[in-house]
Amino acid sequence: MKIAYFDCFSGISGDMILGACVDAGLDINFLREQLSQLDLCGYEISAEKVKRAGISGTKVHVTVSPKDKHEHKSGSHNHHHDSHLKLSDIRTIIERSNLNHDIKVASIKIFTKLAEAEAKVHDTSTEKVHFHEVGATDSIIDIVGSVIAIKQLGIEKIYFSPIPTGHGYTKCEHGTFPVPAPATAELLKTHLLKSIDIEKELTTPTGAAIITTLGEGIKTNPEMRVLEICYGAGSNDNPAVPNLLRILIGESIQNVKSDEIWIVETNIDNMSSEILGYTMDKLFEAGAVDVYFTSIQMKKGRPGTIISAIVSELNLASVESVLFNQTTTFGIRKYKVIRTVLNREFKEVDSRFGKIKVKIGRFNGDIKSISPEYEDCKKIAEEKSIPLKEVYNIISKDLVKNFNILKQ
Repeated sequence: MKIAYFDCFSGISGDMILGACVDAGLDINFLREQLSQLDLCGYEISAEKVKRAGISGTKVHVTVSPKDKHEHKSGSHNHHHDSHLKLSDIRTIIERSNLNHDIKVASIKIFTKLAEAEAKVHDTSTEKVHFHEVGATDSIIDIVGSVIAIKQLGIEKIYFSPIPTGHGYTKCEHGTFPVPAPATAELLKTHLLKSIDIEKELTTPTGAAIITTLGEGIKTNPEMRVLEICYGAGSNDNPAVPNLLRILIGESIQNVKSDEIWIVETNIDNMSSEILGYTMDKLFEAGAVDVYFTSIQMKKGRPGTIISAIVSELNLASVESVLFNQTTTFGIRKYKVIRTVLNREFKEVDSRFGKIKVKIGRFNGDIKSISPEYEDCKKIAEEKSIPLKEVYNIISKDLVKNFNILKQ
């Protein structure tokens, strides 16, 4: 499994995450292309090599044009003032894009977590929260861009170190607040913090939201084989500590992963197939690892459906909420199981259609499963006007020829 350890020795922010990912080899042009699918305009994104206390890293700049700062692309839904967007506005911008479904779900999840933190601080509801700094164009780019970058690099699991926040005061939309800013402090609850005597905001709400949503905090680095070390630079340098985010990317040394996970189920016999399909989408958005339906015969001979969701402990309550809100059930059942999964990695291989991404499953180092990525195959089928099943057959033959390369 390809994993990453975010070593936040000098804090974390959205632009530092982007910088580290570009430092790891992410093509800035690819990032621009992906972000262009959002209904946003009036910004530029660029990257440059810089040094912080003598250490080389990459700084990603997101520059928003003042005259276009509150405008969106023509034909948009009239979000005139993006410094005061609501969660529903941001959700619409993301959902209406052509980005990958997983990217949309993760990005919305991060913004939802931000909204919940802001709502708690200001004693209001998430939909009444106005995103000020975090709702501006540059923060939308930071959050969605970070999710795009992590997926493109093939990182499947993220861990992060104890987080330093700095101290002193920072200026926000509502005035001058102590560091960490109230929303940042709320986001970092239950996580390990690190004390650094630097009078500055080291961790931003955006950075805190991204890492606590996508990652798992640990005391020290995980057991891993490090393959790459990259650095993302913050805007300013610190004389005491280099203003950098270090990311270690590599492979988990565990051969297989075993963990505990929940299966949540309910029987339904009075819902239409359209609503069942909608419920499945909502369960995935709530964090379900997998969702499936099973046809059954219920009492009085009525045909029915078992809705089953596989979910981690972290997202269990959210999945239960979807089942009660979106279905006609009067009750659910749940039980904990142990699952074992193959060590997974992604590689780009040559095929007669060009480069294509494949997922490889290993057990004790041996390849047990190889499958081409669906989105790549779908794109080829549409561009070449070839049936999807034929694309799979051709690529499968190419994978057999490349098997010795994949084994490496």
